[in-house]
Amino acid sequence: MLSGDVRRVNRQLAVSRAFDDKSLKSHLQSDPDIQWTKIDNNKNILILVSDGLWKVMCNQEAVDIAKKFKYPQKGLKQLIAEGVKRDSKDDILCCC
Repeated sequence: MLSGDVRRVNRQLAVSRAFDDKSLKSHLQSDPDIQWTKIDNNKNILILVSDGLWKVMCNQEAVDIAKKFKYPQKGLKQLIAEGVKRDSKDDILCCC
């Protein structure tokens, strides 16, 4: 069920928050989606971020911002700053 733009379990918990709630366990599947990608010389960047950023930015925009920086940490800080600037209403998590 959608509540606003967030899927909820039994109209209570956002799905990502419900994984550890025993009373809702029968309604959840916590198996991760896994994708394998061969990394070669043509792919030199990996961006792992939460939906707080993807709701306000497309993939190519994130790549373009991150590639401007020599050090990944600086690129990630800029991605977070841009997400906040674009008024993201969700938490933004970035990993390098």
